[in-house]
Amino acid sequence: MIRLNQYRIMWILVFFDLPTETRQDRKNYTKFRDAMLDDGFTMFQFSIYVRHCASRENMEVHLKRMKSILPPKGKVGILTITDKQFGMMEIFDGKKEAPPQRIPQQLEMF
Repeated sequence: MIRLNQYRIMWILVFFDLPTETRQDRKNYTKFRDAMLDDGFTMFQFSIYVRHCASRENMEVHLKRMKSILPPKGKVGILTITDKQFGMMEIFDGKKEAPPQRIPQQLEMF
C-alpha cells in the first residue's frame, strides 16, 4: 500500500499572461480559463491557478491535459511542487500574514 504523504502529494501552479486585445484573444483567454476550472483548478491570484493532485501519476495526467489546451498566443508557465513545498509558502495580505490555503481532504483506503 502506498501511503499519501507530503512528498508524494503534488500541486500544479499555472501562471499565465494572455493577450485580450481582440475579440479572438478574449475568446481564447476565456476558453483556457474555463478549461482549467473544468479540470479542477482554482484561482490563487489573478492569472495564477492551482490544482491539488493526490499523486505524481495524477499530476502527470493533469499536466498533460494543461499542455494540450495551451492558447495560441501569450505566455504560460507551469510549475509542479510537492505538498511539503506548497505548505512552506508564506502568504501575506498587505503586511499581515494570511492564513494558509485550505488543503483538500484525502481519503485513505486500507
